[in-house]
Parts: sequence; structure tokens; C-alpha cells
Amino acid sequence: MRIREFKDVLEDVTDHDADPEGWRAVAGDRAGGVGEDMYLAHPGAGVFFLKTYAKNPFEVHGVGTRVARSLDDEIGSFLPERESGGRFAVQSPPEDEAHAESVAKRLETVVETHADAPTTPEDFFDDVMDALESPAFGPMAYDQYDRPDELDSLADRFDEAEKLLSEELDDLIEADEVDRGFM
Repeated sequence: MRIREFKDVLEDVTDHDADPEGWRAVAGDRAGGVGEDMYLAHPGAGVFFLKTYAKNPFEVHGVGTRVARSLDDEIGSFLPERESGGRFAVQSPPEDEAHAESVAKRLETVVETHADAPTTPEDFFDDVMDALESPAFGPMAYDQYDRPDELDSLADRFDEAEKLLSEELDDLIEADEVDRGFM
């Protein structure tokens, strides 16, 4: 297992040739300490595990790794299906001004089309992500105040990665002095 900066792991996700709509995620508070845990998974790309924290409102740091090369039924059972309600997306910036204008025109068309026709929030989200050329998006189970049960189940399955990434993240938090309170 190779532990890397979380942005490098997300780059692997965005560079992967997998169907963008096939991704699923689960995330929530870290079990012990500052930060959040997130699993991203795709049947053709595998399972990725990230641990992050906000150093300040403008800067996120973290670590991650690929914990499985494929997504089997057991691991998949802990990830949300399309109907879960929550959504996530991983975005890449436009390559240049011409690309940005092209994406903006497609997005405008999608918004106009959905404004004139009956649609579901899921379909609107999917069409917006297609227009933005999002390399990874899909359903997400997320709890901003706690940990979803599925997150604990996945941590149990990947306990070695949980321990190693926690140690690495704790080192980053200590180096950034984020674990100190204010008086």
C-alpha cells in the first residue's frame, strides 16, 4: 500500500478511464481526532480511501491510498445506490478559455432544458456533471456531524489502511499545529 497526498489520489480518480457515473462514496467525521474520512469506489477502478482535515477555511490537507483494485459485492454493500439522496463530484478545471466557454455553453443548455421540462434532481445533477465533464460523480452517504455506519464497516474491512493513514494524518495535523485550541 502506497500512502500519498490526498490530491494525488484524487488525481488518480480523475485520470482513471472509468465511467464517470459509476462512482460511489461514503464520508463523515474521522473516528478519532480532527478531520474526515472518505471512501471513493468504482467497479472498474477499485476503492480509494482518503483522510483529510481543514488547516484553515481555505486549505485542506490529507493523505490517501488505493485499498482495493476492484469493488466486490461485499464492499459494494456499504456504498450508497443512486437513490440515496446525497451526491458528490470530483472536478477538474477547464484546460483553457476556449474549453471553459464550451463547458459554460453546454451547462447553459442543460439548465434551460431542465427548466422547461419535468425532471428529477438526480437527472439534473447527472446532466450538469456531464456538461461539466466531471471525471467522477455519483451517490454519496455523508454525515457532516458524525460517521455513517457504513464508514465504520469499511474501516473494519481496511483496518491496516485505517491505522497507517491515521498515523500519517496525525503527523500532518501535529506539524500544522491544528490540534491546538484557542484561549
